[in-house]
Amino acid sequence: MCQMGNAPSVPQVSAVILAGGQSRRLGRDKALLEVEGHPLLTRTVHTLTALSDDLIVVTNHAARYRALTLPVRFVADVRPGTGSLMGIYSGLQAARYPYALAVACDMPFLNQALLRYLLSLAGDYDVVIPRYGGLPEPLHAVYSRACLPAMWRVLEKGKRQIVAFFDRVKVRWVEEAEIAPFDPQGLSFLNINTPQDWEQVQQMLKPSAAR
Repeated sequence: MCQMGNAPSVPQVSAVILAGGQSRRLGRDKALLEVEGHPLLTRTVHTLTALSDDLIVVTNHAARYRALTLPVRFVADVRPGTGSLMGIYSGLQAARYPYALAVACDMPFLNQALLRYLLSLAGDYDVVIPRYGGLPEPLHAVYSRACLPAMWRVLEKGKRQIVAFFDRVKVRWVEEAEIAPFDPQGLSFLNINTPQDWEQVQQMLKPSAAR
C-alpha cells in the first residue's frame, strides 16, 4: 500500500461500506471471499479503521457477517433492492459525522494515503470523487450529509445512477494526475465482480507477482 510522507490533515469522518450487492456474476457473497486469508469485508474494515471511528456496513443481510465480530454498525437500506445510491444514502443518513467516505466491500487494494487525500479536500465540497480512465468512481468517494436531500429527490424520481444528484451539489473531481502519486496503477479502483476478477487478484498477491 502506498504511503506518503507529510500526510494531509483530514476531518473527522464516518466510513460507509456497501455490502449489499447480489453478486450474481460471482455466484457467492463477495464480502466473504477470502483475500490473503481474510474475508474481503474484514480486509476493508481493517483498512478504514485507521481513518474513522464510525464504521457503517450497509447490508440487508447483517446476520451473514456478525460472526466476523467487526467494529462496525450494520445499517439496512432505507428501501431494499434499489441500488448503490440508496446504499450510500442509507449509510450517510446513519453517519455520526458531517462527512462519510463511501466504498464498496469488494475493493481489495484500498489505499489509505489516497483516501486521506480525498478526505483532506472535503471541507469545501459536498462530494469528492476520483475520475479514473475517464470514468467516475462513486464507490470510492467522500460525501457530505448535506447531499442527503438531493439524493432523496433523485431517488424519489426512480433514478439509480449515483451521479444523478451531482448537478444539485458542489463536486470536486480528482483526476488521474492527482491520483498517480498515491496509486500510479489505479489498483484502488479494482473490484471483484466475477470469478475471473477474484483469480486475477489472487495472482497479483502471489509473492512472485510484479506489483
